[in-house]
Amino acid sequence: MTTSGLITRLVLAAALFAATPVFAQTNDPNLTPQQLDCLNQTTAAGNANCLQPGGAAPGGTTPGGPSGSVGLPGAVGLPELIVDLFPNPGDFPGVASGGQPATPVPTPNPLRDPAGGAAPSSGQAGSPPPAPPAADATPPGPAITAAPRAISGNFVPDEVLVTVSGDATDAQALAAAYGLEIRSQRQSTLLGTSLVRFGIPDGRPVGVVLAQLAGDGRTSEREPNHIYELQQAAAAPSFAFQRISLDEAAANGENVNVAVIDTAIDETHPALKGAIVESFDAMPGVAVTARDHATSVAGLISGTGDFKGMAPGAKIFHARAFEGGKSTMEIILNALDWAAEQNVQIVNMSFVGPKNALLEQASRGARARGMILVAAAGNNGPGAPYGYPAAYKGVIAVTATDAKDAIMKQANRGPYVYISAPGVDLMAPVGGGTDLVTGTSFAAAVVSGAIANLLHIEPKRSADSIEKALASTATDLGDKGRDTDFGFGLINTRAAEAAKE
Repeated sequence: MTTSGLITRLVLAAALFAATPVFAQTNDPNLTPQQLDCLNQTTAAGNANCLQPGGAAPGGTTPGGPSGSVGLPGAVGLPELIVDLFPNPGDFPGVASGGQPATPVPTPNPLRDPAGGAAPSSGQAGSPPPAPPAADATPPGPAITAAPRAISGNFVPDEVLVTVSGDATDAQALAAAYGLEIRSQRQSTLLGTSLVRFGIPDGRPVGVVLAQLAGDGRTSEREPNHIYELQQAAAAPSFAFQRISLDEAAANGENVNVAVIDTAIDETHPALKGAIVESFDAMPGVAVTARDHATSVAGLISGTGDFKGMAPGAKIFHARAFEGGKSTMEIILNALDWAAEQNVQIVNMSFVGPKNALLEQASRGARARGMILVAAAGNNGPGAPYGYPAAYKGVIAVTATDAKDAIMKQANRGPYVYISAPGVDLMAPVGGGTDLVTGTSFAAAVVSGAIANLLHIEPKRSADSIEKALASTATDLGDKGRDTDFGFGLINTRAAEAAKE
């Protein structure tokens, strides 16, 4: 072999070695499979996003209960890249899923285009949407400053939500710089800044647009417009009063304001006579197709007459934010802002979806106002990822039990579960009468009603005081102490009323 041939082979070998991915090695027994995958991906691709705050880095914190002071020893938070909460993306037209953002499809987005036609972004009415750019085309605006972001959960495939510190002029400048269109803009009460919903008219994936915006100082938060789902699992006289130790004859929620963010509601139902004092439609122009879910939730909280809720007399502030069982992040944030502006004391959120920084920020803002947030833990099964907003700090995550205090089989599990309440085969109001309902949605409503009783008796009681009382007086179920199935256990209203700081 000649000297020049040997040198050539050595150079080729060095190049091949340099191109081979190197995977991190660790003996840390506390790392989860997801963290190991993340660590390997970080080493191989130079991408450390999944180990950043919110990505469950080794030693990170686990979403706890409302106070955040109680958790399972050694529990590890879920990584940023969580498993898709929604197994059937095709059920919701125009929805992208998981880490594979979909190119906008011809089917209309019912939440953005209630008329049923794909709304053109420019040009004459009825003109076809712009064709996606070629694979080698350079997207408008400055160069990408961060790696395209993998996104968990379902989301609207041609929209992003961005908080902008400036005014309408700044939003317009951003739209022009990045080839976007402004679909809505408003000042958010809970976020404390301007929230802009930008459309992506040229077919770029959401992750690419988020990466483009990441380095722009005019923006503070950039998120997908995630999709959230109501938590009803399936359709006897209520056993809830007995199970949660609430005297049915003495139950009373008068002078307590409760926001219900849900579907449209049947205001004419006898069980809700006089209960709904204010209404807000966060989906104007979208046709109403169902009212049962919100009717059941509100009835379980404040029902009166032949059907008595947990807290009759409580004032319901109803926000319509769901249609077809689904909603988007922007619509939910709008409803939450409205609830905050009504000075409600309790917010019932019987829905679940992916982790979203804007929802977390809004939840913190609501809690800072003293609002008590109650949310369904989720009906996606024992192996499902955490359900949000329930898993956020400052939110009471409620799971569902049956008449024998057994866990609902479809319920989510995890260290974020805070309290248990009846939610299997409950009798509840529906359109035209009553029916049996099942789901963590309805368990959350039972807890909201129980808390309304506590506030009726002691109006100045703080959110912290109530949350601590619920945890310390709950009837322990399952493993001793707080566990991932039942949380602290079955709510005991009588004991929580007597508990003082």
